[in-house]
Amino acid sequence: MMRDNDLMSTLKANKLMRSREEVLAFDNALTELAESTADVNLEELHLVFDDNCEHEEVMWGLVHFLESFDASQQLQALLNVVQKLAVSAPEWTEIIHYRIFNDEPTRFLYQDMLRSADLNTQQLVTKILEDIARERELINV
Repeated sequence: MMRDNDLMSTLKANKLMRSREEVLAFDNALTELAESTADVNLEELHLVFDDNCEHEEVMWGLVHFLESFDASQQLQALLNVVQKLAVSAPEWTEIIHYRIFNDEPTRFLYQDMLRSADLNTQQLVTKILEDIARERELINV
């Protein structure tokens, strides 16, 4: 079994999934990380997302993996890196927030945690959530 650092390196190196080999390497590393989650760095894991990934369906595995962690730990990690994530993977940042927005207990927890985040983070997350709300209104018209 690979060490967590090696697995994270494998995820980062193969996150664009430009070939079958990269897809398999990414998927295998994610599967192996899921077997032993004790030392997983959730902040680093969020930063694996990349909007240029060629196989979104495989990247969804990362979304589900992150959601398998304790919500407050996962949300705190997201808050800690959301400013970087919004630059490196704005679409995935919105997808993650859309999922938070759609789950009421998680949304309330996130709103509560957001109050203790720095002002730049609060403003960014508020904008993301407002954009999602606006998109939902357009869909429901």
